[in-house]
Amino acid sequence: MINALRGMKDLTFEESQRFVHIITTAVSIAKRYGYGYIETPILEETALFKRSVGESSDIVGKEMYQFEDKGGNDVCMRPEGTAGVVRAFISAKLDRQPQKFKFYYYGPMFRYERPQKGRLRQFHQFGCESFAEASVYEDFTMISMIKDIFDALGIGYTLQINSLGCPECMPPYRENLVSFLTDIKEELCEDCNRRISTNPIRVLDCKNERCQSLLSSSPKLIHNLCESCDTDFAKLKALLDQADIAYEVDTNLVRGLDYYSKSAFEFVSSEIGAQSAIAGGGRYDRLVEFLDGRATPAVGFAIGIERIMGLVKLPEIGREGIYLGAMIPEAIDTLFPIAQQKRKEQKVTVEYNKKSLKAHLKGADKAGAKIAAVIGEDELKNGTIWIKDLESKEEQTLPLEAF
Repeated sequence: MINALRGMKDLTFEESQRFVHIITTAVSIAKRYGYGYIETPILEETALFKRSVGESSDIVGKEMYQFEDKGGNDVCMRPEGTAGVVRAFISAKLDRQPQKFKFYYYGPMFRYERPQKGRLRQFHQFGCESFAEASVYEDFTMISMIKDIFDALGIGYTLQINSLGCPECMPPYRENLVSFLTDIKEELCEDCNRRISTNPIRVLDCKNERCQSLLSSSPKLIHNLCESCDTDFAKLKALLDQADIAYEVDTNLVRGLDYYSKSAFEFVSSEIGAQSAIAGGGRYDRLVEFLDGRATPAVGFAIGIERIMGLVKLPEIGREGIYLGAMIPEAIDTLFPIAQQKRKEQKVTVEYNKKSLKAHLKGADKAGAKIAAVIGEDELKNGTIWIKDLESKEEQTLPLEAF
């Protein structure tokens, strides 16, 4: 028997219903916020992610599904969604349009990581990207949208926020941080030592408990923000306070991708184990320019679908639709056109094999139908159909033209 690859998972039965419910809920809320759908390819040039995500990131350094195709092109399966949306935004010359654009997307992403609960090699994300809006009100709106999605899905969470600064305040902070890290480098883990020279900000995100204890006294970027970043961060907190959205300021919160600046936020859950982040995002005002577009402010987020699957309860769905069954083979040809007509308005389940009335009622019950409609020998002869409302238990026989 051929099994699915390690870290790749089928979605079937209740899980697939839960997946559809999550996506449907998220899409409906994104539309209310003025977002339109965008679809980007799963396969992209590797250079796209090296330039956007950053060569020093774990994604590029360790986790990409990267290969050379038959045409000799260096390609990879997308490890995240934002870079592809930005590339599409630039390719369509939308960066040259004097208007704002808002997109939502969902689909599979790929990272070669050690599989564990909440972390797969093929996983799914729902995300939103907003272009050409520099106001911090848009950062707040993104957080508000995620809150609405999680509230609608019945998911509990804690919101964490931080500011990652900008090109004005980041360089002096980086110098201070590198100096601090160099003094304690002998006590830090191997990954932290590697990041000191490549991307020191990522050291703050280390999950090693020993490193985290050492980093508790590290310089904090929010204490070294320029006036613009400090004003925006204060405004973001004020907006959250006004909306009564609880949050924590996590001074060690960074994003795992190089393109973020200013606002960073993460929604975490204590119910899913070590992989506690269920959504994250922030502002990335320089990414469009990094990928050869015109400088365009932007902000976005992504929700990990597999991360929240176990937290979502499916809504109670009552009985719906019609079950059609035949008690004699000749009745199938009478039922079939009825099914085709009824499907224009509602769900219809048809049993093609002849069965007893008891067996048909059992089948209708399994199908979750509201109405069971059966034709037997007498009904076929008289041009009628026997029906039963499985909620009220009422039974009646109707002429076919009245059904």
